[in-house]
Amino acid sequence: MEGLDIARQDQGQAGEYQGRAPGHAGLARLTWVMRDTAQGPVRVAEHTLVPRELEGRGIAGKLVDALIADARQEGFRVDPRCSYVAAQFRRHPEWSDLLA
Repeated sequence: MEGLDIARQDQGQAGEYQGRAPGHAGLARLTWVMRDTAQGPVRVAEHTLVPRELEGRGIAGKLVDALIADARQEGFRVDPRCSYVAAQFRRHPEWSDLLA
């Protein structure tokens, strides 16, 4: 979606990725919590929420892309508790090295 603004909001050991589309008041979100494990840090993707007026525009996928980009850059792995994020991992076997 053109003009989509994705931002990450950190609140200590939890946070969310937020997507805002131009001309829409709705906010798409992918919520997460951070866990320290014996294998290193893991970001648990809990929920992906997209308002009805923004559905079907690929915004949820862009939120997951931001999560994956951060995992690669920052060195954490992802535990996809959210069914949408889990489905994206199945569609992208090239992400398997990031799967917690």
